[in-house]
Amino acid sequence: MGEGKSGDLPDQSVLKRFEVLKLLGKGAYGIVWKVKEKDSGRTFALKRCFDAFQNSTDAQRTFREIIFLQELNGHENIVRLMNVMKADSSQDLYVIFDYMESDLQKAIVGNLLQPIHVEYITYQVLKALKYIHSAGVLHRDLKPANVLLNSNCHARICDFGLARTALPQLLPTRRDSRSSEGEAPPLLTDYVATRWYRAPELLLGSTVYAEGVDMWSVGCILGEMVAGKPILRGRSAMDQLQKVVELTGKPSEQDLRPIVTTSQYARSMLESLGNVRQMPSSGVLFLLKLPQLAKTLTLNLLKFNPEKRPSAELALQDVFLEKFFLQEAEPLCDKVIRMPIADMTKLKASDYRDQIYTMIAQRRKMAQEEAAVLARRGRHSLRRQSSRYSEASTSSVRDPAPLFWNHEGGAAAPPSTPK
Repeated sequence: MGEGKSGDLPDQSVLKRFEVLKLLGKGAYGIVWKVKEKDSGRTFALKRCFDAFQNSTDAQRTFREIIFLQELNGHENIVRLMNVMKADSSQDLYVIFDYMESDLQKAIVGNLLQPIHVEYITYQVLKALKYIHSAGVLHRDLKPANVLLNSNCHARICDFGLARTALPQLLPTRRDSRSSEGEAPPLLTDYVATRWYRAPELLLGSTVYAEGVDMWSVGCILGEMVAGKPILRGRSAMDQLQKVVELTGKPSEQDLRPIVTTSQYARSMLESLGNVRQMPSSGVLFLLKLPQLAKTLTLNLLKFNPEKRPSAELALQDVFLEKFFLQEAEPLCDKVIRMPIADMTKLKASDYRDQIYTMIAQRRKMAQEEAAVLARRGRHSLRRQSSRYSEASTSSVRDPAPLFWNHEGGAAAPPSTPK
């Protein structure tokens, strides 16, 4: 049995609690297994994050993902963070999530999607983004591989390692009294999102942007689901920008205004492209495959001007999704999320590790206290209930509900997505 990067099984301390059922994937940043918890029989995805605390950048990304998933827990279309555990190595970390059977990238490659699947997956992604954006959070790395799927077409967004907070007034779904008037716009990095799904304002180096970056990615994903392959496959940032302009046409001054105000390179980058031919070109032939309603929504999401792209809340009302609109709960988050460590603050890797270890210890203490309360309630109810309820009550005491890393006062979870 190996350990660390060369091993195919978790640490012995983890194996005491979980049975490994299947290796799901392995890469430079970690390894993921399908596991079964021995006490409860529940199935989870167990991820070992390699070198999570090797340097401050990786440690910050690990910390941010845990915080965001903790705060966003409860939505049916966002992967749930179930637990975080120490690894034997002080540089690694175990994170436990919902088990999901596949992801959208594999479904596209396998040619498994029918038109109804495309509509329903788009609906669920937008429903999750409505919730995420209303919390003042930008995902910034939406792509098919980060949309997990089950065989009943239930989708959950995952991987919040590149997510960031944005001011509420930058987000159309949060223009309310909770906006922080007078705050300076946060400076955001432009190097986010896999290139093929990167919005033009990111390609042009904008340092202030809003939910439009995620909405552009949704347009790329929708087009890819229909075309069966990525629709804008640039070989470099400049080649990607050229493919974007082939689709949208050269932007007008009005379209450029939201971008050039925060990017000193935008104009020169566009000028260096020269004359770019708009549709139809080989890069946008996917449009020929799109049904009219899908084409309209896709092109609305792929507007060069981020201010002209619909919000997730508005896109949910598009006629392309009318058969699903309001058929499930479509909640807003109950609060605007703020990180306990400011976005622009960079701590040492050991500081992020200590913060996470403290959270783990606090969560373990809460779990023990809640388990004790459940046990006392169970014993009390057993004395009062009739014999026909005894077996079910005893079972609930032996197997209490899992303690998710929920924030206090969160929005009620939407009902289970129907099969």
